[in-house]
Amino acid sequence: MRKIAEVLGVLFVVSTLSMLMFGANASAYLDPSVMTYLIQAIAGVGIAVAAAVGIGIRRAKKKLNNKLGIDENKNKEVESDEITVNIDDTEDKQ
Repeated sequence: MRKIAEVLGVLFVVSTLSMLMFGANASAYLDPSVMTYLIQAIAGVGIAVAAAVGIGIRRAKKKLNNKLGIDENKNKEVESDEITVNIDDTEDKQ
């Protein structure tokens, strides 16, 4: 398996270098909409990288808090999920 990966790596490097050395200049028209696609692609990659970094930082912070014994929910208040309905009030409105 490692030998196959080495052969593919060498093939990739050789093909990339040959394209760079023997490539012809192309005279091509770039439509203005291509630039908007490029901007969207760059923004999408930036957002994805930022989300991955944010998740990584949150996981690292959680692991560090667990190792140090810090409870980040210590001073937070929790509301109950109970819903109470007074039946007398609903009958008066009808």
